[in-house]
Amino acid sequence: MAENLNSTPNANRIHIGFFGRRNAGKSSVVNAVTGQNLSIISEVKGTTTDPVMKAMELLPIGPVMIIDTPGIDDEGELGALRVQKTRQILNKTDVAVLVVDSNDGMLPADRELTALFKTKQIPYIIVFNKCDLKYIECSEETEISVSAENNINIDKLKEKIGTLSAKENYTKCIIKDKLKRQDIVVLVTPIDASAPKGRIILPQVQTIRDVLDARACCVEVQPEQLSFILENLKKKPAAVITDSQVFSVVKDIVPDDIPLTSFSIIFAQFKGILETAVKGAASIENLKNGDQILISEGCTHHRQCEDIGTVKLPALLKKYTKKDVEFSFTSGAEFPDDLSRFSLVIHCGGCMLNEREMIYRQKCAADQNVPFTNYGTAIAYMNGILKRSLGIFPEIQAEIK
Repeated sequence: MAENLNSTPNANRIHIGFFGRRNAGKSSVVNAVTGQNLSIISEVKGTTTDPVMKAMELLPIGPVMIIDTPGIDDEGELGALRVQKTRQILNKTDVAVLVVDSNDGMLPADRELTALFKTKQIPYIIVFNKCDLKYIECSEETEISVSAENNINIDKLKEKIGTLSAKENYTKCIIKDKLKRQDIVVLVTPIDASAPKGRIILPQVQTIRDVLDARACCVEVQPEQLSFILENLKKKPAAVITDSQVFSVVKDIVPDDIPLTSFSIIFAQFKGILETAVKGAASIENLKNGDQILISEGCTHHRQCEDIGTVKLPALLKKYTKKDVEFSFTSGAEFPDDLSRFSLVIHCGGCMLNEREMIYRQKCAADQNVPFTNYGTAIAYMNGILKRSLGIFPEIQAEIK
């Protein structure tokens, strides 16, 4: 899904997932709530065969990601794959809307879904659709009777979704809470063969915006320009934030009295996984010959010859550990449920994934006792500067001996 420069990044939107059995009217409710024909509707069971995702503005909530899912009761071999896709969507859902056919009431498949919502701690609403045919009296705050076809109680449903979304829509920031007005932040962004043509990558764009929101100043440089900039600034920078892949160069240029970190590390904090990533990085010391490492990216981009995930990071790990370790790679929505064969998971910064999905992936590893870290944290560790790179997060830095 393309994002333009004026849109809220998809990962920062509230993800609202619509779930239920086939023909309960999920797609009709989605269309009624959004006021758009986002999903195809039909009397034929299983019309929605893949998750339908749409980034939009939804009043009174704001920027959201609407997700319409296949029926949880789909059948057959292909149906099982669709159900698996639906369950995967739960891992990124901030607010769940369970659509139930009023004529049928709550059936076992619906109760299974509500149990999953509770297990995954997803706030949810139960929507009894087709109330014009059979009205269900709702006594719970999390229940509502509607008719998507006749637009009955749709506005009230949107208000309920908005109330739950407000609880999820925290004001977490990337770096601005560490800055004061007129602070200078130097961003080191190498432009090499792996950099996208004609633009800079999303974490860097989001960091620039966060710095500007703090009414601080950005200075954007390439590694070879860093010494010149530091020598000529009249005011000492509040921080230098670098692309992780040039940590080994930048660490020798930035004086010890200037805080140094990376985009990947501040995004680990932004996504709620930094503490785990720091602990996971230390497990690099325990790697043995034949161990398998999963390197996972949240986006799907064309890999270049200097790709950090598939080329530079594996090379650095082999050089540092002096072990013959093996690597597996995943990208985008791919993330294995079974991590038992891996000795370590190293994830990207997760700029394309929302916080809930990043925490889910971290928890998958924790539940299977597999260490979990991310690119920047692992690279800082192998360069011997992890403690230094956590200077702007003193509460986490203090945990490193």
